[in-house]
Amino acid sequence: MNIKRIIGIDVGLNGAIAEMTGDGELIDVHDMPTLIDGKKLRPTVNAPLLASLIYKTQATKAYCELVGPRPLEGAVGAFSFGRCRGLIEGVLAACGVPCVMVSPSIWKRSSGIPAGRENKDMARSIVIAKWPDKADWFARKRDIDRAEAALIALAGMIREGSR
Repeated sequence: MNIKRIIGIDVGLNGAIAEMTGDGELIDVHDMPTLIDGKKLRPTVNAPLLASLIYKTQATKAYCELVGPRPLEGAVGAFSFGRCRGLIEGVLAACGVPCVMVSPSIWKRSSGIPAGRENKDMARSIVIAKWPDKADWFARKRDIDRAEAALIALAGMIREGSR
């Protein structure tokens, strides 16, 4: 029996990948694999580690947050964020995993999270309530990105009617 595997991806150096079944059962969450790189020793998403992780999930589809320029961000930060998104899209393509982009407004609305940075931590509360047996995966404040990755996957499945 072939079980459909879905991944949700919260883009960024502090991003995450949530792995679930096609019926919305949360299997695992992974922090974005990063390494220090270049002359300036800046962190960057590591493509080989990400590809290895994607292959291990056996994902049949990915839902990835549709990100763009962020207000008040400098050129270096914007370039790094854009590079991260492009690298994720490239790794997914190389792994043969179709990717559907989900805008923040779509996945937040689907999850009942109001717009605004002050509401960012609501994702953890929602995910812990939905999967209380996995609460430990979202216990720390820095686990917000893990929670967002799970909600991105759910919103993508709901939007496409596969859940």
